[in-house]
Amino acid sequence: MKAKKQKIDKIKDDPVNNPKHYTFGKFEVIDVLMDWFKTEPLLWQVVKYIARCNHKGNKLQDLKKAQFYLDHQIKLVEKESTENELSRINTSTRT
Repeated sequence: MKAKKQKIDKIKDDPVNNPKHYTFGKFEVIDVLMDWFKTEPLLWQVVKYIARCNHKGNKLQDLKKAQFYLDHQIKLVEKESTENELSRINTSTRT
């Protein structure tokens, strides 16, 4: 049993495959991101930086990175919303 725990601890110390700032809780961050944001890479980044901000060492920097990606996501959604509204207006004026 002790050898198994050491093996798990060794995996968690791997800064490339299992960095501590992504394996600190009950769920590994990548598993949550893949489940929640499979097709939304900007939201993936937002949650990634928020999830690690208390565990990597530079909270403010990680929060600013999350904000950067969130701002880009908001701009995309606003653009899509505007385009959809224009399309709806153009369609309704043709009939």
